[in-house]
Amino acid sequence: MTTERERVSYDAAAAQEKWQRFWEEDRTFTPLDDGSRERRYMLDMFPYPSGDLHMGHAEAFVMGDVVARYWRLLGYDVMHPIGWDSFGLPAENAAIARDAHPADWTYANIETQARSFKRYGLSLDWSRRVHTSDPEYYRWTQWLFLRFFEKGLAYRKDSYVNWCPNDQTVLANEQVVQGLCERCSAVVTKRKLNQWYFKITDYAQRLLDDMTQLEGSWPDRVLAMQRNWIGRSEGAWVEFAIEGRPEPVRVFTTRPDTLFGATFFVVAPEAPLAAEIVTDAQRPAFEEYLEATKRATEIERQSSDRPKTGVFLGVHAVNPVNDELLPVYAADYVLAEYGSGAVMAVPAHDQRDLDFAHAFDLPVRVVVETGLPDPGQTWVATPGDGAYVNSPSLAGLADKKAGIAAITAQLAEHGRGEAAVTFRLRDWLLSRQRFWGCPIPIVHCPSCGEVPVPDDQLPVTLPDLRGASLQPKGTSPLASATDWVNTDCPKCGGPAKRDTDTMDTFVDSSWYFFRYCSPDYTQGPFDPAEVAKWMPVAQYVGGVEHAILHLLYSRFFTKVLQDLGLVDFGEPFTALMNQGQVINQGKAMSKSLGNGVDLGKQIDAFGVDAIRTTVVFAGPPEDDIDWADMSPGSSLKFLQRAYRLAQDVASPVGTDAATGDLSLRRATHRTVAELSEALDTHRFNVAVARIMELVNSVRKVIDSGAGPADPAVREAVEAITIALSTVAPYVAEEMWETLGHAPAVAGASWPKVDPALLVSDSVVCVVQVQGKVRAKLDVPPSIGTEELTSVALADPGVQRALAGREVRQVIVRAPKLVSIVPA
Repeated sequence: MTTERERVSYDAAAAQEKWQRFWEEDRTFTPLDDGSRERRYMLDMFPYPSGDLHMGHAEAFVMGDVVARYWRLLGYDVMHPIGWDSFGLPAENAAIARDAHPADWTYANIETQARSFKRYGLSLDWSRRVHTSDPEYYRWTQWLFLRFFEKGLAYRKDSYVNWCPNDQTVLANEQVVQGLCERCSAVVTKRKLNQWYFKITDYAQRLLDDMTQLEGSWPDRVLAMQRNWIGRSEGAWVEFAIEGRPEPVRVFTTRPDTLFGATFFVVAPEAPLAAEIVTDAQRPAFEEYLEATKRATEIERQSSDRPKTGVFLGVHAVNPVNDELLPVYAADYVLAEYGSGAVMAVPAHDQRDLDFAHAFDLPVRVVVETGLPDPGQTWVATPGDGAYVNSPSLAGLADKKAGIAAITAQLAEHGRGEAAVTFRLRDWLLSRQRFWGCPIPIVHCPSCGEVPVPDDQLPVTLPDLRGASLQPKGTSPLASATDWVNTDCPKCGGPAKRDTDTMDTFVDSSWYFFRYCSPDYTQGPFDPAEVAKWMPVAQYVGGVEHAILHLLYSRFFTKVLQDLGLVDFGEPFTALMNQGQVINQGKAMSKSLGNGVDLGKQIDAFGVDAIRTTVVFAGPPEDDIDWADMSPGSSLKFLQRAYRLAQDVASPVGTDAATGDLSLRRATHRTVAELSEALDTHRFNVAVARIMELVNSVRKVIDSGAGPADPAVREAVEAITIALSTVAPYVAEEMWETLGHAPAVAGASWPKVDPALLVSDSVVCVVQVQGKVRAKLDVPPSIGTEELTSVALADPGVQRALAGREVRQVIVRAPKLVSIVPA
C-alpha cells in the first residue's frame, strides 16, 4: 500500500476533458426508449441565451442533474433534455447596438452556453436539443396559435394596454412589477391599441380546481401565488341604471349586502363607459383628467396613501335596492380591468371609497354595525362584519352570509342582479411590437377580415431586418418590411397585409416540453404517441419567479391541448422544485455593485465537481446561497480525500463483502438508506453530509482498523463512488475506473441495502434512581433482564446515587430502561 504522499492527486481539468468526451461518444445520457425500463422525464426550465453561464445557472441546473443521475442509478430510463428559449428582446437590443441580425448574437451565445453546460457535467440528452427561434420550431408555435384561433381562444380587441416607453412594446399584466417593466425597469404607461389575446379566463376555474392534483408535489407558495393571481371572488352582478343610458351598467361586488351604504358611483377614467356617459358640460374636465390618468402608473393609482382625485361626470346612477340617485365620478383609483371598470362606492366600509368621500364631501352611511367608531367622524373605514343597520330588507340579520344571500335574492327577484363568480385573472395579452419573436400567422384582408395563414404555408418566417431597422418606433419593426407585409389574401386572393406584431415569448415556452418528446417530428408540434410515453414531466426544476407567468401559461396550454384531443392529461408537470438564488455579500450579484462572481473562473480554480458540491452542500435547493460564505476549496479537499479511498482499496472487484468488517458494513448500509431518503426528499445537502461521514469512517478503517484489503472497505468505497456521482460526476468516474470497473458509473446501479445490517449493534439504556437519570449505557439490543440489572447496578454513577443504600426494587424494560428504587 502506498502512502498518501505517493498517491496521484485528482486532476480535475484532465478528468473533465476525458469524461466529457466519453459521455458524448458513448451517448451515456441518451435514453434507451425501448420500453425495457420505466420512463422518467426530468426537466430544467430552459435557459435564455443572454451570454455564458453564471452562478445562478450553476445552482439551477445542478439540482435537476442530481435528480436525473439518481433516477438512472435506480434503474429508470431518464429523459433529461436541453434547449434554448431563444426569441426575445435582449437579442434585438444587442442587434441594434451591433448593427447585426438578432440571430447572430443569439446563436453565438447558444453555442457558448452549450460548451459550458457540457463542461459543467450535466447529464443531458443533446439529441433532443431545440431552439424556439428555429423556423422548424416556431412553425408549430404558429400552428398552435391557429388552433387556438379556430377554437375562439385567440382574438383581437381594442383596449388600454401596458406600454413600456423604453422598449416601445406592450407588456402583459404579469410583466409589470410594481409599476415598472420587468425587463428594463422603465415606468409603465397606458396606451390604447388593437391587440391579440389568448382567452385564458375561459380556463380560470379549471386552473384553480386542478391544483388539487399538485398539492404535496408543488411548493405551497407557488400554488398560493397562482390561486391569488387567478383570484376567484364570489358575489353578485348588480345592475345600476344610468341617467341618459338605455342599458344598465353591471357592477360586480363581493358585498352586495352593503348596497344600502352606497352613496356614489365610480368609473375608471379609461373605461369606455366614462367617455360614453359624461355630459357635454363636463367633457372638457373629464378629458383633461383622462390625460392626467394616463401619465400615472398603475402602482401609483392603487397606492393607499395617494390623495384621491376625480371628476364628476354630470350624471347619476340609480341604486337598485332603494332607487336613490348616486352621483357618478371618474376616479383613477378604479381600474378599467376590474369587472366592468365601474364600482359602487360604500365609503363607511371601504377605505379608498372613504378617502374619496372625504376629499369630495360626499355622504358616509354606516350599514354594518361593527362596534367601531363612526367612519364619518374618524375617517377610518370599518370593513368588518356585524349587525345590519340602515338596511330595511336586512333588518334583524347579523350574519354576512345570510345578508349576501338575502340581498342577492332580492336583486334577482326584481331583475336587477344575480349571484356571480368573477376572477382577477385577465386574458393573456400576447401581441408584441418587436421583431425577434414568432410572427402571428394572420393576414388582414379588407374584404375577408382576419384570415389564418393556411397550415401548408407555415412557417411565416421573419424577413431579414437588422441594425437600425430594428429601432423601436412605437410600431413593430415588421411594419417597415413592406415586401413582407404586403401579400395576397389566402381566402379571396386580393391584396392584404400580414399581421406585424410578434408573439409574447411566453407562448414559445408554454409548449417546448412537449417538443422534446419528438424534436424531429414533422407531422405536428409533437408525436402524440411519444408524449403519451414520456409525459407528464415527472420533475420540473426552476425559480419561483416563474410561479405565475410561465407555469400558469404552461398549465393553460396543456389544458387546451387536452381539449383539442392532442394529449390525455391536463397538468404538464407532476412535481415542481424551486431553487434559490446565488448572491454575494448579502446582495444579488450585479455589475453595478461589483460583486459578481465569474463561474468560469471558479471552475478554473477549483474544478467543476468542487463547485457542484459546494452549491449542493450549501443548503436545501430552495434556499439562497451567499457565495461569500462558501468554500469551494474545502469541497475540493473533500473530493481529494474521497478519490484517495479508491486508490487505497486493495481487494479485487467482485469480493464478497459478507466477510468484511461488520461495523463498517453497518455504517455503509445505514448511510445508503439515509442517502436514499435524502435524495428522494430533495435534501441534497444532507446526502452530501452523509457521504462525507462515510468517507471519514472508511479512512479510519483503512488507517487504523481492518485495513484496505478488507471486503467491507471495497463495498463502502463503491457505495461512496456511486452516491458521489450524483453530485461530483467527474471524480466519481475516476474513482469507478480506479476501482477496476468499466465506465460509466453513471450507468451503475444504486447500492442495495441489507435490512439486517440496519439493525443497530447497540442501543442506549437509560438508568434511573428514584426517577432521576443517573446513567446512559450502550448495551446489545438482545441483552437479558438479569444481565442488564447487573450492568446497571455496577455503574459508578448509579453507585454514587445509591450511596450505600439497599435496593428495594428494580424495574427493567430491556433493553432501554432500568428504574431503581432504593430502600
